[in-house]
Amino acid sequence: MNGLLLLTIALAYFAAGYVFYGGYLTRLFGIDDRRSTPSETRNDGVDYVPTSRSVLFGHHFSSIAGAGPIVGPIAAAYFGWLPALLWILLGCVFVGAVHDFASLFLSVRHGGRSIGYVIERLMGYAGRQMFLVFCWISLILVVAIFGLMVAGTFVKTPAVATASLIFILLAPVFGYISRNVLTLRTSSWIFVPLVFLTVWVSDFIPADLVSFYSGEGMDAAFAQKAALWSWMGVLGAYVMFASVISVKWLLQPRDYLSSYLLYAMIFGGIAGICFYAPELKFPAYIGYNVPIGNGQPTDMIPALFILIACGACSGFHSLVASGTTSKQIRRESHIRTIGYGGMIVEGILGVMSLISVAYLSEADFAEIAANPVNAFASGIGVFLSKLGISGTLATNFISLAISAFMLTTLDTATRLTRFVWQEIFTPSYETQERMQNEGIPQKKHPLVTFITNPWFASAFVVGLAGFLASTGSANSIWPIFGASNQLLAALTLLGVSMYLMTKKLNFWITLIPTMLMLFMSIWGLLDIVNAFMSKNLTLVGAAIFLILMAVMLVVLSVIMLRRNLRQLYGREDRGNAEV
Repeated sequence: MNGLLLLTIALAYFAAGYVFYGGYLTRLFGIDDRRSTPSETRNDGVDYVPTSRSVLFGHHFSSIAGAGPIVGPIAAAYFGWLPALLWILLGCVFVGAVHDFASLFLSVRHGGRSIGYVIERLMGYAGRQMFLVFCWISLILVVAIFGLMVAGTFVKTPAVATASLIFILLAPVFGYISRNVLTLRTSSWIFVPLVFLTVWVSDFIPADLVSFYSGEGMDAAFAQKAALWSWMGVLGAYVMFASVISVKWLLQPRDYLSSYLLYAMIFGGIAGICFYAPELKFPAYIGYNVPIGNGQPTDMIPALFILIACGACSGFHSLVASGTTSKQIRRESHIRTIGYGGMIVEGILGVMSLISVAYLSEADFAEIAANPVNAFASGIGVFLSKLGISGTLATNFISLAISAFMLTTLDTATRLTRFVWQEIFTPSYETQERMQNEGIPQKKHPLVTFITNPWFASAFVVGLAGFLASTGSANSIWPIFGASNQLLAALTLLGVSMYLMTKKLNFWITLIPTMLMLFMSIWGLLDIVNAFMSKNLTLVGAAIFLILMAVMLVVLSVIMLRRNLRQLYGREDRGNAEV
């Protein structure tokens, strides 16, 4: 099999999915540009800010992608590239993109509120609270895993650390100038080249903490660990600050600039694959039970559905869609481009990730796949060398692009975790609306006011994520992150299914994926409990708690759904009888 042919087929398939299935969803959900969006009706200049489609697409994609569509497919390639490819193709178009589209739509139609608000409308206050606690724990896992991955990248590729720091400093300057001095287009012509220039400059001034600590007399192993946790401290301080300040100062401008890194990486990767036309030497299928990255023999099912989250389906996307994106979207028609289209691009990146390692032999793959980010960067760097581009420069650039996505995921996840934490301590939305209509002021206990303060809430998130990260490596935390992430997707799809049922619309397009994701994710969590029972009690406890929460939510949703459907169809029957 040739990688160019495989990519061509995938691109045509994804384009057809966006046009036809995305168009069907647009009609099914009743997208209407005549309706005002929350960014217009609730514009506060902080979280609710009308944003152009191109800028918001950059934010949304950078937030949802991270390293997920790279790490997951490469980790799943241990079973062979074909099973991973099939799940990416089918999952992205019919599960993941539907999940992202629907969660963004529901949030926009409910005033930019979180999925928790929608869950309360469908399952009541108890259902909302359980769902929010589940989301909060899942987000802590996201912050922990991506913190370890970014810090690990900085340790292994110090030039990327330098470029990332310069990039963070450029973003607020660009944001100010593009809003107050120059137009967005003119500012882009200045700052986008500067971002690319940082890749070249950073090669000469790498932030190499390992060498620094080695120079202080530390042995190599301790210097590596000291460098990793130093970067974890820097990242913790950064995300705590970035998650509190207004989105227009850092989140929007940085994500907009990040999108150009994304486009360059994707188009460069596609160009490299086109000119290199790699033959896929790696087997299409190896076996059902094989040792994966952690060296443990693992069954392909459910591992395939757990390892590949981003690129096929990811519950984290619903939190981004309803947490930040829905508050900035300017027109309802943008939901298809940003929600469905963003997931499609992630699927393309997932296919590219497979090709970047599938051209290797089994022996070469086993040597490099332990670090998926470096494996992807090296593979695309080899392809780009066919165009006369330095392999080292290309690898550093791709590593910077991935690092930028992971940084975006980090501070977006921290912001979302703060939102969820604050939402947990609010009364039911019905109570809030009643008090608002009656002019009754909402009073909070001083302790609640303190623990829901944005700075305390963010610091609490960073502290817990740091503790969780200290209990294991990225490889050990990734499976539970993947399982909880997929379970979150299942619960979100369950809420969407209930919404469609009550509206008498085609609910099978989400109910079937709901059942698939529920089954696979709970199975995956049970496998994690079995694997880590005597090794990591923290991860085992988290897995058991997530399973219990999910089971209670499913039971509650069935009870509420039966009640709602009886009321809905019972009234209709009585009305027909009277006529």
